[in-house]
Amino acid sequence: MLNSKKNPPETMRAENPVDDHKQAAVHFLKLVETGQIEEAYQRYAAVNGKHHNPYFRAGFPALQKGKQANHDQFPNMRLTVKNVIGVGDLVAVHSQVVQSPGEQGMAAVHIFRFEGDKFVEFWDCGEPAPAESQNEDGMF
Repeated sequence: MLNSKKNPPETMRAENPVDDHKQAAVHFLKLVETGQIEEAYQRYAAVNGKHHNPYFRAGFPALQKGKQANHDQFPNMRLTVKNVIGVGDLVAVHSQVVQSPGEQGMAAVHIFRFEGDKFVEFWDCGEPAPAESQNEDGMF
């Protein structure tokens, strides 16, 4: 796991752009998790990028403001990365997100489309984890 307070270690820099994008997507989410939202956007998001979250106005500035408001409301939110998939310019990060300690949390998928070293498009969706599940394999 990448330390969210530091740059990705140079030893982890990949020769493959897909691997670089995977690391960038995870690092972006870990920065957001720890409240370093401005740094996350400055470092990894294209200024004129677009997102597809229906709860916020178009454009990354609106989504960034929403992520800051979410962090202010849930400062103890934790995001645990379960799977990262990269193909071409797309990266999908499957995570468990717990907004407050003691909650069941939710399964979340964040999808990033990269151009160069910045993501230019972003999708996110989630499914609340039920208190009881018929599936003994669980959500994660």
